[in-house]
Amino acid sequence: MRVLIVKTSSMGDVIHTLPALTDAGKAIPAISFDWVVEENFSEIPRWHPLVKQVIPVALRRWRKAIFTKKTVQEWQAFRQLLRATQYDLIIDAQGLLKSAFLALNARGTSCGFDFYSARDPIAALFYRQRFVTAKVKEQHAVTRVRSLLSQALGYTLPETVPNYGIDRQQFQQAGETEPYLVFLHGTTWTTKHWPELYWMELAKLASDQGFAIKLPWGNISERERALRIAENCLRAEVLPKQDLGGMAKVLAGARAIVAVDTGLGHLAAALAVPTVSLYGPTNPVLTGAIGESQQHLMASFPCAPCFGRECTYKGNDYSPLNPLNPPCFVTLPPTVVWGALSSML
Repeated sequence: MRVLIVKTSSMGDVIHTLPALTDAGKAIPAISFDWVVEENFSEIPRWHPLVKQVIPVALRRWRKAIFTKKTVQEWQAFRQLLRATQYDLIIDAQGLLKSAFLALNARGTSCGFDFYSARDPIAALFYRQRFVTAKVKEQHAVTRVRSLLSQALGYTLPETVPNYGIDRQQFQQAGETEPYLVFLHGTTWTTKHWPELYWMELAKLASDQGFAIKLPWGNISERERALRIAENCLRAEVLPKQDLGGMAKVLAGARAIVAVDTGLGHLAAALAVPTVSLYGPTNPVLTGAIGESQQHLMASFPCAPCFGRECTYKGNDYSPLNPLNPPCFVTLPPTVVWGALSSML
């Protein structure tokens, strides 16, 4: 049985889809998958043994120059590759208009979330078959996708811990002898950032216990933060910029990881590396890193989780001069995080 999965982005959403493929493989031994995914995340589906072909799409790049000759040619090449195979089933696991449109261009019976369940309800108009799951804000993304595939492919939804299907051994690096931790300090929203001062204190606690610290980064501001953290800890190393495969190798070799709410935290979960994830404005019940050896620490604060990209808290116990921003993380100091981390080491 040949199935096409449409799940284009983001990093976390792509990773969240992997356990559903593992479920399907156990229920239907002869099944295989092709996968339409944004070009920046095309490495991730290749890590699952049931994915036979990855079909990269560049919607994020194309929409910036939609009528240029290069974009038209790339779209035509993509569509030709997409239509080269007759699929037994096409599953839009994203539930957006853009993903429904992509599924419509493939050959085979298309299915997806129903009007109630889809992130864009109108996307359900484009499917031949529709299935009911919980809404986006009612259930964790991993469970939603596992439920969708179980219904579309006709097997009972497993109640097991999600298995991402990634062989961690493929990322193991020879020559690493010193035990190290990885601090995933970079994320998109300003409000998701754990205070820099806390990272420095946590690095000292870890160093005093014999651990080296590796600090990855993805942009200039993250690199500057990593350098400042490393200045205060002799055993902290600022890594060269990594692609996804390189980051997978760094994470797979770690004794443990501390992460804010970020896509790389989901990659750590997929690799089953012990991870403590820190949540201030967001709720791990819906978007948290899920899997074996994962621990969530949530801020205990009057307005948390606020789901806000900017902090608007003006309570009497908060001063603009307070170096902790956002203030909700005052409830998750380095000693608390190190205590949680120590229990996993």
